[in-house]
Amino acid sequence: MAVKNLINLEAVSKSFGIKPLLESVSLGINAGERIGVVGRNGGGKSTLMKVLAGIEDPDEGRVAKGSALAMGILSQSDSAAEGATVRDVVLGQKEKHEWASSSDIREIFTGLFGGFDDHLLDRDFHSLSGGERRRVNLAKLLVADLDLLLLDEPTNHLDVEGVAWLAEHIKSRPDLAVMVITHDRWFLDEISEQIWEVIDGQIKTYEGGYSAYVLSKAERSRQMSVEDSKRNMLIRKELAWLRRGAPARTAKPKFRIEAANTLIANEPPPRNEAELLNFAQNRLGNTVYELHQADINAGDKELLKDIYWNLGPGDRIGIVGVNGAGKTTLIRTLIGEIKVKAGKLVTGVTVKPAYLSQHLEELDPTWRVLEAVEKVANRVQLGNGKELSASQLCERLGFSKDAQWTPVGDLSGGERRRLQLTRLLMDSPNVLILDEPTNDFDVETLTALEDLLDSFGGTMLVISHDRYFLERVCDRFVGLLGNQSLRDLPGGVDQYLQLRRASKNPAPIAKSSSGVGNAAQQRDLKKEITKLDRQIEKARIEHANLLGEQAEYSMDYEKLAAVSALLEENLARSSELEEQWLIATTALEELN
Repeated sequence: MAVKNLINLEAVSKSFGIKPLLESVSLGINAGERIGVVGRNGGGKSTLMKVLAGIEDPDEGRVAKGSALAMGILSQSDSAAEGATVRDVVLGQKEKHEWASSSDIREIFTGLFGGFDDHLLDRDFHSLSGGERRRVNLAKLLVADLDLLLLDEPTNHLDVEGVAWLAEHIKSRPDLAVMVITHDRWFLDEISEQIWEVIDGQIKTYEGGYSAYVLSKAERSRQMSVEDSKRNMLIRKELAWLRRGAPARTAKPKFRIEAANTLIANEPPPRNEAELLNFAQNRLGNTVYELHQADINAGDKELLKDIYWNLGPGDRIGIVGVNGAGKTTLIRTLIGEIKVKAGKLVTGVTVKPAYLSQHLEELDPTWRVLEAVEKVANRVQLGNGKELSASQLCERLGFSKDAQWTPVGDLSGGERRRLQLTRLLMDSPNVLILDEPTNDFDVETLTALEDLLDSFGGTMLVISHDRYFLERVCDRFVGLLGNQSLRDLPGGVDQYLQLRRASKNPAPIAKSSSGVGNAAQQRDLKKEITKLDRQIEKARIEHANLLGEQAEYSMDYEKLAAVSALLEENLARSSELEEQWLIATTALEELN
């Protein structure tokens, strides 16, 4: 059966000013194809999409499409008629009985908004936040009967759970062609069958998702010049992580990671954990942050209750959770911006935190980029023996030599965020706290940031909806599920999503004949879980210390053998404690 062609670009060129973004580009999209678009910010990705959608006319060449093509675009600007409600935007003139009986429409509302009651549907579109407007426009497109869907950064303002839902929804519609611009590499891997890289006015095509794209670039890098060795090393390092650090990805049938073994056989893991831990302990000692039976509120709202949490030197922890559960409030509590309501917070005496919030700091608009960074320091020690000048750090985070002379007032929102992060790193913190650090970063800059963070010799806390980034830079995960507790997630983001699905579709539970007995069981289980949490944390700290000793005694065979034996015992004990913890928490969930 012939594949139906939907739209073609024929020798299309497009420039803004003197900068050519597309030069004689010819390509097309067929029915059901899934295409991910990557490239530098400002390199022409959005222009390509607008030309395809007919929003921008090409300077040369033509766009050919079928007369009956039903196409929709989610751009980075959201609009609706004055006074329009959510119902007007998403459902148009559909009567309630038309859409309420549709399981597909109900599923879209539930996936994007958590439900579809009249309170939501009657809200004024213009009263919504930017993230809410974006989800409304996305819902409008998903409800429509389209042949081709063009999505520009659709995962912005979606949490980890929302991104996972969107990927599953798109995969469930095989007849819908999708072209997506996104820096979310996990999402690219989930839905893409091709990657288009927009670079220097051209579009290079790669089969498969983001992982396959990395492999293909790594293969090409062997034939590239020595001048590109720095960029090639980043590609190989990321490939090494795909192989060693993300087991789930290695099982993807569309990307056989074994084919890359010859490229990275001698490539070390992205991070030398023992060396970084030793450096972190020297900078931080044994105590970073400890919460003891802490209650944390946001105003009068109780977010977290009776929390015990210990963050040690060198910890790299990703925080995931439902919106409003208290992720940002938790980290603001740790750095002293919010006081605990009950219990106590212990902060190590040597802790020097840096906090990248979701709000941009105000800087003098007349400063140049490099000047704004050098106002903090001229050189920075990252750890692991690595030192960078202010200019070198700027370059690593996407500010070229020329861009470093740009006035701060001329920067875009994404560029200002990169500048804010650069200034934070320049201050040589030993605790780095990042709240949604990847917003508005392109894939190349994200890869460079991850490489930079591999050298960070301190403690790191990260809140992000970017699952790929979380899994790339963090070693452990905790979750806030909206039940006032902080939960360790040995199974990472996958475990968090499983818990969220289970909370929405709880299995039937036999009711206790005695409410008093049920309450007593809950109290006992909570005490047991708290005790196990402490024991697991103690075992984890012991494990970290033993890794440090292992590195220290690497040339002393007898001491190394003794430490290795203790490590084996520690791992066995940790495994037993985690199994007991899982049994206890499962039992508690069944009683609730």
